[in-house]
Amino acid sequence: MTQTQQPRGVALVIGAGDATGGAIARRFAREGYISCVTRRTADKLQPLVDAIRAEGGQAHGYASDARKEDEVQALFERIEAEHGPIEVLVFNIGANVPCSVLDETARKYFKIWEMACFSGFLNAQAAARRMVRRGRGTILFTGATAGLRGAAGFAAFAGAKHALRALAQSMARELGPQGIHVAHVVVDGAIDTEFIRSNFPERYALKAQDGILNPEHIADNYWLLHQQPRDAWTFELDLRPYMERW
Repeated sequence: MTQTQQPRGVALVIGAGDATGGAIARRFAREGYISCVTRRTADKLQPLVDAIRAEGGQAHGYASDARKEDEVQALFERIEAEHGPIEVLVFNIGANVPCSVLDETARKYFKIWEMACFSGFLNAQAAARRMVRRGRGTILFTGATAGLRGAAGFAAFAGAKHALRALAQSMARELGPQGIHVAHVVVDGAIDTEFIRSNFPERYALKAQDGILNPEHIADNYWLLHQQPRDAWTFELDLRPYMERW
């Protein structure tokens, strides 16, 4: 975006990590949106904010615990007061923590649900209330294979992601007629991240064959969803490498 262009509104990314969330924030900033990004600690956001600004975009980082209703409300009020209407909300919190159902603790199960589902409800509700008043907006949820089927050792994560998908479906059916595009993106496969590189080197080696997901290409699809005309909206989009089993 050039200095003379007016921003197109705010794209808020909840859970802007070093891979997918950051790539989505950069993609929307390149299209002229003010990218507002959140994590629980703001210092981890500074490299992303600096990178977006270096590319000529606008970006702001905020520390926010997405599980806390008061913090979510304060975040949305501050962003709209300082930067303008939130036109796009991307919920991108993962919480992919494996554990046998025999060993899972109630505390950890609940925490995973809070992170991967409940926080999605809090942030999407806050966005929807504002978007409905304006009659426009896009809400995008990052889902996973676990939202479609529960694998052994992932009972907590699968339960939370199934619930997030149901939330997205319900919101899409309720809010679509009011002009709000709600979509759920199933990311099915390993993503090009430092975690995969360090912990799954054999899987990461498939990068040379386009066998793992490129965060930039994931971000392109989020932009595509936002750009869709309302006579041809997608609710669910699945993304996976061509060699991924499914």
